[in-house]
Amino acid sequence: MTIPNPITLDDLRKMQIAEIVALPAEQLAHLQDAASEALRSTKAISDWLDGAIALKYTDRAVMARMEASKDTGTVRFDDGTVTVIADLPKRVDWDQAQLAGLVERISAAGDDPTEYVDVSFKVPERKYAAWPESIRQTFEPARTVRTGALKVKLELNGGAQ
Repeated sequence: MTIPNPITLDDLRKMQIAEIVALPAEQLAHLQDAASEALRSTKAISDWLDGAIALKYTDRAVMARMEASKDTGTVRFDDGTVTVIADLPKRVDWDQAQLAGLVERISAAGDDPTEYVDVSFKVPERKYAAWPESIRQTFEPARTVRTGALKVKLELNGGAQ
């Protein structure tokens, strides 16, 4: 396959992975920038459209929720041949300090707090790194380190465009 210069995102769709891997770093950097810009642009358009759609159907969704005696959740209604599915998710936040106190009271009363709440512990890595070695060694058996996916950002040096 003859590779046009410069390669566009449309060209990239038709290329085999080995051909892409063989491209020079400068070309890959340009393509990565183009893909990031296309993603930002598409996201902005999508957000704009979603906002307009939400504005169009908010009042009808509120009425449908009132008719269903719901403050949150999903309601469905028709607009011509289109079924509108309006979801208003419930987001609940719990005061962690108050929950800890309640868990202590449940334990002190002789009950098992895990029957009422899910209990989890987290250790921020920054705190772990600041601990003395003796404390870190105590916690080490409870710690597992996993890696995420490798992300490589290419930046062109100087004025190369």
